[in-house]
Amino acid sequence: MAAYLVGHIAVKNSDLWQVYIVGVQKSLIPFKAEVIFRGQRAAILAGEHPYEQCVVIKFANQAAIQEWYNSEAYQGLIPTRDQAADVVIISYESGA
Repeated sequence: MAAYLVGHIAVKNSDLWQVYIVGVQKSLIPFKAEVIFRGQRAAILAGEHPYEQCVVIKFANQAAIQEWYNSEAYQGLIPTRDQAADVVIISYESGA
C-alpha cells in the first residue's frame, strides 16, 4: 500500500535549503520515491499554519519511508535541514 511523506516547511536560509533539497532528491533514488507535489502556500482557509511551503513524496509503503528516513544518506542531511528551515514531517498511508 502506497505511503506518503508530507513536509511542512518554513525556510530560514534559502541557500542552505537548496543544498538540502538537492541532497534529498539524491537520497530518494534508491527508494524509488517520487516527489508528487512541491508548492508554496496560497492561502490559509481555516485555522493557523506557520509553514509557507509543502512537499509530498510517494513511497511504496510505510516501511520504505522509515528505511529512507533512517538511511545514512538522509540522516547526514538533517543538520543542514535544521539550519535551513523549521519543518514538520508526517507520514500517511493511503486507503485509510
